Amino acid sequence: MSENLKKRIITAIVLLALVAAALTWLPPLGWLGFAALIAGLAGWEWGALAGHGAGLRVAYGLFCALAVLLLAAAGLDDWRHPHGPLLPVLYGVATAFWLLVVPLWLKRRWPAAGTLGSLTGLVVIVPSALALAQLRWPSASFLLAAMALVWVADIAAYFSGRAFGRRKLAPAISPGKTWEGVYGALVAVNIYGALVLRYALPPAVLDKLPSSAAGWALGLFAMLALTALSIIGDLFESLLKRQAGIKDSSQLLPGHGGVLDRIDSQTSTLPLVALVLALAAA
Repeated sequence: MSENLKKRIITAIVLLALVAAALTWLPPLGWLGFAALIAGLAGWEWGALAGHGAGLRVAYGLFCALAVLLLAAAGLDDWRHPHGPLLPVLYGVATAFWLLVVPLWLKRRWPAAGTLGSLTGLVVIVPSALALAQLRWPSASFLLAAMALVWVADIAAYFSGRAFGRRKLAPAISPGKTWEGVYGALVAVNIYGALVLRYALPPAVLDKLPSSAAGWALGLFAMLALTALSIIGDLFESLLKRQAGIKDSSQLLPGHGGVLDRIDSQTSTLPLVALVLALAAA
């Protein structure tokens, strides 16, 4: 076993234990603090992608964490349940950014430096951290199910791409990704989504969803959108790292790179999950 593989395994075990402990024992305010910590670390890493110096990177990370706490204080009851339009609007803005702006960004390959990079980082990091904080409270299983969608898409894309991959998806950004991998991810995520609807969706939300063909069509569209967003999030961070000339967002997680390397696709999918949940529960 290589030294790097050992590091990856040990780090993965430690991370799983920490997340499991946080999900099990942290109260609402504690879980929000955990989400703010993730945002702060991700913001510190984003500063490198935006070309900031060491001091500004720290300040930017602290600002991201503080923004999460302040917006949660304004938009969450008991640090758990959204009230008013603030958070749904933020989730909508983030989702629109990922679906409408980032595909064009990937095509034009705009640099994410300076002020543009700093503003973009806020759109990427803050809404996803707020969604992470909020989605814990329907149930821990629901949050894990939402996050696992990305893992299902990644695994299916990898194996279907290895088996059938012929046409490159974005060779200049991520040479290993193929269209065949995308198709495999779409199939796997839709199967997974059907299981989530059956076993992990909160009853209060499930009862409000239409059981007709329109309901199934809505579910299919959501799965397609989330699969696309998971891939777009991955490609976007890959592009920014290439532009910055770095392999990993940091070395905070031995064998895994940085926090952004682990949550790149979560930043693009969790806001949409939180938005759909808020609209369904309204």
